[in-house]
Amino acid sequence: MDEKPPEFTVTDRRKFTIEGDPREEAASSKQEESARATDSSARVITMPSPKQEDAKPVEKVQQAPVEELPVGPSAAEHAEQHAAYQQSSREIDDLLRHANPGVEATPDTTFEHLVQSIYLSAVMAMGAGTEEGQQPRIDIVGARQSIEMLSILYEKTKGNLTDKEQRLLQNALFDLRMMFVEITNAIAKSAQQPPPKK
Repeated sequence: MDEKPPEFTVTDRRKFTIEGDPREEAASSKQEESARATDSSARVITMPSPKQEDAKPVEKVQQAPVEELPVGPSAAEHAEQHAAYQQSSREIDDLLRHANPGVEATPDTTFEHLVQSIYLSAVMAMGAGTEEGQQPRIDIVGARQSIEMLSILYEKTKGNLTDKEQRLLQNALFDLRMMFVEITNAIAKSAQQPPPKK
């Protein structure tokens, strides 16, 4: 009762050769791929089993439909939602002022607030705000993510900032990168030192 283990075929679907020339099969494979993408029938996947007793029945896998990005809200829907958000914000501010009569209204959020918020998040992740006498807790990965967010903001807003906003963003990035390098150097240096003898 020797059953032959199922076999599988490996197909090279690269569109270019090692030299960078288009492969002849690339055109025909493009047609096959588009036909396969529109075909909703099930595919059969077979692979050889290492042991006969581990052999499993062939699994049928449905090809997942190609999903497109959802369509965003229309300009009218966006404007309507923004107006509703502004109205809710005013109502909250009114309730807060009524409950606390001397408190000033919350100022509008600006680009400076955004930069300062990410800056503060990075600084806290690098141990700032630690109480005196306590060991600082450093989240180097969190700090790096905050610095990278500011870097993305810097790249995506080029040419769209005032001089003041540009300087604020550049200074924040410079300070954070310097702090990050100092901390990572200190971590690397302490890791190289032998542990204290008991």
